Amino acid sequence: MEPLLIKAIIAIVVFAITLLIATYSTYAERKVAAVMQDRVGPNRAGPFGLLQPLADAVKMFMKEEIIPSVSNKWLFIAGPCIAMLTACMTGVVIPWGGPITLGAQKFTLQVADLNIGILYLFGVVSMGVYGIMIGGWASNNKFSLIGAIRASSQMISYEIAMGLAIIALVMTTGTLSLNEIVVQQDEGLANIVIQPLGFLIFIVCAFAETNRAPFDLPECETELIGGYHTEYSSMKLGFYLFAEYINMFISSAVIVCFYFGGYNFPFQHELQNLLGLTENALSIIQVVVMFGKVFFFIFFFMWVRWTIPRFRYDQLMNLGWKVLLPLALANIFITGLVMWGMGKI
Repeated sequence: MEPLLIKAIIAIVVFAITLLIATYSTYAERKVAAVMQDRVGPNRAGPFGLLQPLADAVKMFMKEEIIPSVSNKWLFIAGPCIAMLTACMTGVVIPWGGPITLGAQKFTLQVADLNIGILYLFGVVSMGVYGIMIGGWASNNKFSLIGAIRASSQMISYEIAMGLAIIALVMTTGTLSLNEIVVQQDEGLANIVIQPLGFLIFIVCAFAETNRAPFDLPECETELIGGYHTEYSSMKLGFYLFAEYINMFISSAVIVCFYFGGYNFPFQHELQNLLGLTENALSIIQVVVMFGKVFFFIFFFMWVRWTIPRFRYDQLMNLGWKVLLPLALANIFITGLVMWGMGKI
C-alpha cells in the first residue's frame, strides 16, 4: 500500500498546487494588466494586494446564490461542476519533475504515467465543452445560449487543428506518453526545434480552447452581457472563472511538455556531476525549472489578452477552418516527407 499512498499524496499535492496557482493567476492577471495600462493594480488587501484572491473568494461565497425560476435547476448546477471537474482531471498526466527516491521506492512526480496520455488529455478536454454548453442551455437565456453555441463550435473547430498538430508531434516522437516525450527531449533537441509550425498551431488553438482573448467570443460582454455564464452568481460563477484559469495553467504545462523539454533544462547532467547533486536534488531543481517555464506561458496568455483586440466571430471561424486546418495538414505532410527522406519511415 505504500506506493499507492505516495501516489495519493502526489495527487493531492498536484491538485492543491493547481488550485493555488489558479487562485493567484487572477491576482497576476490584474497586476499584468495594471503594468500594461500604467496603473497600480490590487494593493489594498494585504501587503502589495497579495490577499486579494482571498478577498475575492470570500466575496464569491458571501454573494447571494440565484437560480432562475425558468432554468433547468439540475443542469444549471451541473454545468459549472463539469467545467471544474474536467479542468482538474487534466493535470494527472503531466510529469512535473524527475524521479524521487524514498527509501527503497522510486517514484515519478506524475500522478499517472499513461501510455496513451495524449489521448486522455484530448478526451478530457473534449468533455469540457459539455460544462459550458449545459450551463448556457440550462440558463434559459438567449444570450447564454448564444455564448454556449459559440463556445461549442469554437472548441470543436480548434480541437481539429490542435489534434492534427499533435499527430505530427507523435510521428516524430513515436509515443503517446507525455513522460516519454519529455524524456526524449532530454536525450536530444527540444520539439520546438523539430516542430516549430506545430507549436504555432498548437498555441493558437490553446488560446481558443481556453476561451482566452482574443478568442473569448463565448463570454463577449460587449455583445452577450456575460455569455454562457450570464445567469450565474456566487460560487457557480466562481467555478466557471476558476476553471478558465486552471485550463490556462494546464495548457501552459502541456505546451512546456510537448515543445520545450518539460522539466529538463540545458546541461542539467553536467551540472549534476559538477556539483555532485543527488538524483532527488536534481529532481527538485527540475520541478522549479518546470514551473518557471509554465509561469512564463501563463504570463504570455495574459500578455496577449491585454495586447490583441477580440476577433469577430466570422474571423475566428475562418482562422480555424481556412488557415490553421490547412497548415496542420501541410505540417503532417512535411513531417512525413522529412522522416521518409531521413529513412525513419
